[in-house]
Amino acid sequence: MELGIGMFGDSRIDPVTGQIQAAQDRMKEIIEEIKLMDQVGLDFFGIGEHHRADYAVAAPEIVLAAASTVTKNIKLGSAVSVLSSADPVKLFQDFAAVDLLSDGRAELMAGRGSFIESFPLFGYDLKDYSELFEEKLELLLRLNKQNPITWRGNFRAPLINQEVFPRPKNGSLPIWVAVGGTTSSVIRAGKLGLPVMFAIIGGMYESFDHLFEMYRQAYEDNGHDMANFQVGVHMHAFFGDNNAQVADYYYPIYSAQMDRIGASRGWPPYQRTQYDFGRSSRGHLIVGDAAYAVDKILQIQEKFGLTRFSAHMDVGAPGHKEMLRSIEIFGEKIAPEIRKALHKDA
Repeated sequence: MELGIGMFGDSRIDPVTGQIQAAQDRMKEIIEEIKLMDQVGLDFFGIGEHHRADYAVAAPEIVLAAASTVTKNIKLGSAVSVLSSADPVKLFQDFAAVDLLSDGRAELMAGRGSFIESFPLFGYDLKDYSELFEEKLELLLRLNKQNPITWRGNFRAPLINQEVFPRPKNGSLPIWVAVGGTTSSVIRAGKLGLPVMFAIIGGMYESFDHLFEMYRQAYEDNGHDMANFQVGVHMHAFFGDNNAQVADYYYPIYSAQMDRIGASRGWPPYQRTQYDFGRSSRGHLIVGDAAYAVDKILQIQEKFGLTRFSAHMDVGAPGHKEMLRSIEIFGEKIAPEIRKALHKDA
């Protein structure tokens, strides 16, 4: 199982003044954080795309290109690229360039995104939400396999025997699909044989069991080789040296973010009881010390048969110093114990 970190590029917000951290400062911190991930031996990093003042990264491929110059081994991908409002041709070219800069370490994770700001920004209608994603995913997959390409759709000018450059180092990119709880998305990914990242960001993680089974069944039923089967989870996580202390440190940061997002979505105020349940053995949060995290991640891996675990580590924008320590603990204490346990079981 690969172990890595996903981030959205959350910017810190002063609780008194409401002033948002400068995007330039947050991006510099992110590059330092990715460099440390590589140094402590984590397998992959993913950064999300957002078009809001409280998130620093609108173009994951730019940050990944910068990170490619200060890292050596870690895989670099999006988490996610909002494919519905992107041009698949330009997206493919950008990630092919990151792949070349990183000597073949780039990945692309396509998704619908957590917010809708990109639709009006790039001139798309939300009524076409599903159709946009389906058509653009089909084009992206074709671009990844064919050059030149002939293609025609409803939301983009046709391509007639068009060559697309540059090409990735090994000819094609690893392309993942991120899904929440949408059954049709899970089945589509299985039919296409694409790796899936399930976002488990609330409630009990066991509630996703039927979606994992649905994905595996669709994958097998469509004749894909199970030797290539890849499935992961993306879960809110934060690590510290002391279990109770890191939980207490992170709660006000996490709850403030839940309330900021919830204000626009009609959620009730976030409570400590929700947080504590999330940290329980069946909950969606992995916030604690190394021993706690090792036990819970192994428990989730055993439940779902994961090939990848992604710790979404910057929800609410913890302090940079605390982020660096969390990354250190993940790479130096948690990851070795998980790898040891899985190697022993194998």
